[in-house]
Amino acid sequence: QVQLVESGGGLVQAGGSLRLSCAASGRTVSNYAMGWFRQAPGKEREFVASSSTSGSRVYYADSVKGRFTISRDNAKNTVYLQMNSLKPEDTAVYYCAADQSVISITFNHASWGQGTQVTVSS
Repeated sequence: QVQLVESGGGLVQAGGSLRLSCAASGRTVSNYAMGWFRQAPGKEREFVASSSTSGSRVYYADSVKGRFTISRDNAKNTVYLQMNSLKPEDTAVYYCAADQSVISITFNHASWGQGTQVTVSS
């Protein structure tokens, strides 16, 4: 399976920005739909964003639409999540996922990274 490593998390004030990266190895991400999920303490994992294999189609959760942007650089085998106008409710561990399909939202058969912590203070 493809191996995924997230980076770029940290502590930021409300209204600030962070850029998360997901570096893949072992496989070429051009063959995978890629996604970002997050999980806050005491809550279930929730979908944040996904991108089709080429990046031509993207999907966002309503809670982040207009603030977050998913992008991919298949040549660098890397997927990004640009997060702007961050809110305290965005605080969570963010996970990268890869699914061997053209596009996915559920990522039921995905490979997952270990996650990176994002904390937004008010």
